[in-house]
Amino acid sequence: MNFQNVSFLAAYGTKSQLPPSACMEIAFIGRSNVGKSSLINKLLQRKNIARVSSVPGKTATINFYDLDHTVHIVDLPGYGYAKVSKGEQDRFTKLIRGYLEDEDRFLELVVLLMDMRHSPSRQDLEMVEKLVDAQMPFIVVLTKADKLNKTQFQERLNAFPSELPYGDQITLIPFSSETGLGADVLRDIIEELALPDDNEDEI
Repeated sequence: MNFQNVSFLAAYGTKSQLPPSACMEIAFIGRSNVGKSSLINKLLQRKNIARVSSVPGKTATINFYDLDHTVHIVDLPGYGYAKVSKGEQDRFTKLIRGYLEDEDRFLELVVLLMDMRHSPSRQDLEMVEKLVDAQMPFIVVLTKADKLNKTQFQERLNAFPSELPYGDQITLIPFSSETGLGADVLRDIIEELALPDDNEDEI
């Protein structure tokens, strides 16, 4: 799969605007300012395919990207940012919930981002519970790993399984948009999901 063969498709601000799934979708979600846009740029080996901002809450729409005409990367709005209006918070919540709870979507995996430097927030824990309850396949990517020294890195990596519901059953991937740590692991997961099994037709 060519991860540089990517293009922006469209942005949608309400659930009613979302078209039916055209192909497999992999959704990225996390708290505001967790580094989601930076991760998507690093993953897709493009500098600015997803807009990076120092202002939390900047992603206010669901953004779709076509990856190699095989997968749609879906960038969901960040949650947990208190400095937007109550109306905007409600819209974000309805938009995220409407997308994730749509059983007709070809949603193959949710990539849930958390800041590796800190314990999961209440919203992070709630999102894990929702994904587990919905039996939605997901992994947790621990962003900003480069901000920790070796001792802190190992301490936080060891702590997360006990801090998350069902943490011992969740795939955890440390990630850095600066060093590229974890990017190849994510690409391998996406390729494994997207590419048909060469052996599936064998008897």
